[in-house]
Amino acid sequence: MKPNYHSMYKTIDSSDIAFFKNLLGNRCFTEDEIRLEYGHDETEDLQFFPDLVVKPSSVEEVSAVLKYCFENTIVVTPSGARTGLSGGALPIEKGIALSMEKFNKIIEIDEKNHQVTTEPGVITQVLQNAVKEKGLFYPPDPASKGSCFIGGNVSENSGGPKAVKYGVTKDYVLNLEVVLPNGEIIWTGANVLKNATGYNLTQLIVGSEGTLGVITKIVMRLIPHPTTDLLMLVPFFDAQKACEAVAAIFQAGITPSGLEFMERDALLWTLPYEPDTIIEVKDNHAAHLLIEVDGFDADQLMLDCEKTLSVLENFETDEVLFADSQAQKEQLWKLRRKVGEAVKSHSIYKEEDTVVPRFELPNLLSAVKRIGNQYGFKSVCYGHAGDGNLHINIIKGDLSDHFWDNELSGAISELFREVIAMGGTISGEHGIGLVQKQYMPLAFNEIQLNLMRNIKLVFDPKLILNPGKIF
Repeated sequence: MKPNYHSMYKTIDSSDIAFFKNLLGNRCFTEDEIRLEYGHDETEDLQFFPDLVVKPSSVEEVSAVLKYCFENTIVVTPSGARTGLSGGALPIEKGIALSMEKFNKIIEIDEKNHQVTTEPGVITQVLQNAVKEKGLFYPPDPASKGSCFIGGNVSENSGGPKAVKYGVTKDYVLNLEVVLPNGEIIWTGANVLKNATGYNLTQLIVGSEGTLGVITKIVMRLIPHPTTDLLMLVPFFDAQKACEAVAAIFQAGITPSGLEFMERDALLWTLPYEPDTIIEVKDNHAAHLLIEVDGFDADQLMLDCEKTLSVLENFETDEVLFADSQAQKEQLWKLRRKVGEAVKSHSIYKEEDTVVPRFELPNLLSAVKRIGNQYGFKSVCYGHAGDGNLHINIIKGDLSDHFWDNELSGAISELFREVIAMGGTISGEHGIGLVQKQYMPLAFNEIQLNLMRNIKLVFDPKLILNPGKIF
């Protein structure tokens, strides 16, 4: 089933606005400037206007909003911090933008069981810092961790640099309180590490991009926080060789806690945002690897670094920079996290979030550059090399609007076909949302897509919740 979303929804009128104002008081907004604010995320330059922005502060209010919208066939688009890169929070069918920003409390840090219960509007870094004070660790750390919400991370199954060793968001979610599109409130699982009781509804919600329900509470497992880490930056004269070195490090028995790839332009475009940086990008530097190891035994970590250096001796590299202080470590990571922002400020761009088995990373980079030469576009690549996740930023530059709007999708399709042939897929951590949904038939056949569509219909038979995303 491929629903026609247009014209099937009720247009919000004065009686609907009156209901929501009565329910939420001054947390219901129709002003243009607020609708403008909640009509975009960090996806390219896309902008859509919701008819109404509402900011509930309790699960009962979320339930009442959804129940009313379900009964009246009004579109609801869940909205978090709007840091997403695939358009998952864009209100493309107008209706209501349901902001979860009032759900900003950490409810309990359970030190005995190494768990945390939190509301979805808590900023990821705030949550990480709070549990760190208890000696505990929540590893997933997307580049926007200082502004993104933990609920958005769950909805997109976010990853980040630590995923190479510690896994992604799904590996830490135990249980979720969710409001279904018809307003019913459920818990999806149990607060336990093992659960073989029926279908795994928790993991079905994780990564569903706000299309199946609205998350109002999250129970996550934690682990002890590592007590020490070491960080090195390695310049390579050949970007392909940098990619080859990634698999070689793992084949030597080393599991870094972070292994990031940044090609030359990614660093050059970012350095102006960090004028005090200690990094020098020489004319013959083609790419850098940022390699971190962490744990509880400083001597063992030094041995890991020595072993890594012995692997790197098989590749042509420049002098390796060891971060010799916490300040240097923070500076290097800050530089890496700012790459996406720097690229966006440099040019209109499209970011693809490809992921392949890590041994295929050199072939992926080669395919990107070959297809770019074929179609005439420039790309800037960086990403989580340790788990094969390469962020490919296609730069508009002086490309014509006609090519950008009409022909570039053919190049992206060709790239995605190569990715899938390598055993990879089209999104590692950014999700499908709006901008990638046209490529889903490359990753899945019609049987698979119909299974997903039918799951959507079971949860949301009126298709009111974040319609037009993923499919």
